[in-house]
Amino acid sequence: MSTLMGTVPMNPTVFREYDIRGMADRDLPDMFVRELGRSIGSHLAENGARRITLGRDCRLHSPRLHAAMRLGLSLTPLDVVDIGIVPTPLMYFSVFHLDADGGIMITGSHNPPEDNGFKVMRGKSTIFGDEIRGLGDRIQRGNFISGSGGYSPTDVIEPYLDHVGKNIKLGPRKFKIVVDGGNGSGGPTGLRALQALGLEVEPLYCEMDGRFPNHHPDPTVPANLKDLQAAVARTGAELGIAYDGDADRLGAVDAQGRILWGDQLLILFSRAILQEVPGATIVSEVKCSQALYDDVAAHGGRAIMWKVGHSLIKTKMKEEGALLAGEMSGHLFFAHRYFGYDDAIYASLRLVELLTHSERPLTALVDELPKFHTTPEMRVDCPDAIKFEVVRQAVARFRKKHEIVDVDGVRLLLEGGWGLVRASNTQPALVLRFEAKTAERLAEIRSYVEAELANIRASLG
Repeated sequence: MSTLMGTVPMNPTVFREYDIRGMADRDLPDMFVRELGRSIGSHLAENGARRITLGRDCRLHSPRLHAAMRLGLSLTPLDVVDIGIVPTPLMYFSVFHLDADGGIMITGSHNPPEDNGFKVMRGKSTIFGDEIRGLGDRIQRGNFISGSGGYSPTDVIEPYLDHVGKNIKLGPRKFKIVVDGGNGSGGPTGLRALQALGLEVEPLYCEMDGRFPNHHPDPTVPANLKDLQAAVARTGAELGIAYDGDADRLGAVDAQGRILWGDQLLILFSRAILQEVPGATIVSEVKCSQALYDDVAAHGGRAIMWKVGHSLIKTKMKEEGALLAGEMSGHLFFAHRYFGYDDAIYASLRLVELLTHSERPLTALVDELPKFHTTPEMRVDCPDAIKFEVVRQAVARFRKKHEIVDVDGVRLLLEGGWGLVRASNTQPALVLRFEAKTAERLAEIRSYVEAELANIRASLG
């Protein structure tokens, strides 16, 4: 923690690539959050904003952060529309629904209960990278625009439920669903949205509790899906749905308890969309299976591999006019019939819609998905000071010998498989992932890439 301008305690590491985040009691004291509110308000006002929305999740420290943020914003010219305790996608929705000039969501997302943070929209887009880091620079300079913005509360949950309810067109087949809200802010809204479809829905941990007493709210970790798998088996449900802490990540399991990862969900969604819109563009990221890109192409679509990160994916979608995008982490973005942001509640409704139009259950669809041997995402400790240099040297080294994709780190394309090396944007770590047609080839590719990385690390001392 460093002190800036003699009075404002600020840990500069809270300014991440996609959001502002840290341990709430250590990194986000009231004085800093107030000044952050002044900084965000000044930045948005400078860019023409007059009215923004403000939401928060159900974490125990979110009321404190909300009060400090609201105070800071009140010292700028912005009018604030307070949308209360909502999942992150409803903050995104509020900006479109109210035609606001931006928005702020107070959330720790899928992080542990002691963490919290802020996601910021300027206009209809989420800010990232240098624009986020610039907020810290503005605090350091004390470069604020003064004003006395107004404040008004409003409900967006009912308008959201009405909008998504009208958007979904169910087919004839009916089945049972279990939904695990993870005790996050998306549970009650997601449960209501699913129940409104008229299917039988079994709730699991859909009560908001910012301590997350039942399991960590991250559906990308298999251990966090055990209760959902058990409930699906116990109830005879066809589908299990899981939301992360702020419901911008979707997890899913079938009747056999098999987890559907982000790229597998994308295959199912892309097939449905390509039937309706031939030649549509689908965007995903460098960690996703080659099976996804091959499947999109085989069904007549245009597949684009891009960088990891929800803000980066949303920006690329707009550039390419893509109708669908997604990440391994369960962020799923529909511009087809929707607004193009990541909304796990809406994505779960689209999955239910897809299944009601299918003559076969989800297990049969999963049986037919392409099968590859794949490692999970692996994180290898690597100091922040050298992680990007390690990746730069890996790109240069592999480019000399192999075909590569270098949009985000290096995805090394080899006979019968591939390997990925990229620097984490959020941790002092390298992110590795491997995939191959056989287990033997998978082991060979992994061994080769890890040996090359060890040589690079050794050369850096």
